[in-house]
Amino acid sequence: MENKKICYRFGLFVFIVSILLIQGCAGGANKNKAMSAKQEETTSNLKQNKNDLLADELKAVCYSGFRTGQHPDRGEGAKNPSNAEILEDLKIISNDMKFNLIRLYDSGENSQAVLRIIKENNLGIKVMLGIWLNAELSAHETCEWLTEPIPQETLDKNKIINNQEIQRGIQLANQYPEIVVAVNVGNEALVDWNDHKVDVDTIISYSKRVQQSIEQPVTVADNYEWWAAHGEKLAEVLDFISIHVYPVWEGKDIDEGLSYSIENMEKVRKALPNAKLVISEAGWASVASEFGDRASEEKQLRYYNELMDWAEKMNITTFFFEAFDEDWKGDPNNPMGAEKHWGLYNINRTPKKVMQQFQ
Repeated sequence: MENKKICYRFGLFVFIVSILLIQGCAGGANKNKAMSAKQEETTSNLKQNKNDLLADELKAVCYSGFRTGQHPDRGEGAKNPSNAEILEDLKIISNDMKFNLIRLYDSGENSQAVLRIIKENNLGIKVMLGIWLNAELSAHETCEWLTEPIPQETLDKNKIINNQEIQRGIQLANQYPEIVVAVNVGNEALVDWNDHKVDVDTIISYSKRVQQSIEQPVTVADNYEWWAAHGEKLAEVLDFISIHVYPVWEGKDIDEGLSYSIENMEKVRKALPNAKLVISEAGWASVASEFGDRASEEKQLRYYNELMDWAEKMNITTFFFEAFDEDWKGDPNNPMGAEKHWGLYNINRTPKKVMQQFQ
């Protein structure tokens, strides 16, 4: 009798455990299905058509090319690269890095030289041309390195300078229609934390002015958070929007690099479901006193490969920041500062690990 009770209880135990296991498996399967559905929804929301690629190019790179001892205008004039140095850079970008699309940040003397040299040497490089906007508003209360208000006289002069820069950008786009494939009006001029802030309505009017004067598409480049929170009005005016993502600046290490970048893009897509998207800056510093061991050539290589593989699946043109290290940037007393070390190549034009894989 006791043996029968034991068998009965054991059978009941096995039956209950079986039911619980079946329910658990079903729950796990349902959870996996839900996660898969979410991933598919995200992919569906972010994935663009191939004709949404800028100039039919997936991979692109940001370029300015200032070497040691060179710099943009710091108030006493610019010290620009020579024609020979620019040609050397462009050949490295095209032949060794294998990029056919570059981003320039302004329409000044250096950018004019780049466009001329591309044409004179029949280089197969297309350009997203920049129009640099100086401060028309003083962001001294929100920009940590502005210690006092920008004088109104300076802001008024900047408005004149900005209008001259816009006219140069329009002229260059029309002069080099076979090279300039898009024009970008302003770079991080909308975020509160930068020192060259311009009102969004002003940038809208500038963008419309450029659109009316050229045949190429017009965009504005800024941080993903700004686009997600404030970009609706501006996005409606533009032909596409240009987004900056930098997970390492936001405390992420490489294991979260790609996933966090995708989250950034999801925020923008959710806020601007109809906008055509381009990543106009994304990068990983190879050295940075600010980042410690989160910065390295190995992590830069991994971030580049993972981001570009994802961007290819999504048909999103991605400009990696940047072609070459530039030691004029950031704190002159800190040679290990992040701003100096985003290049795919060192400042002496030797490849870092991310580019060595293609050679």
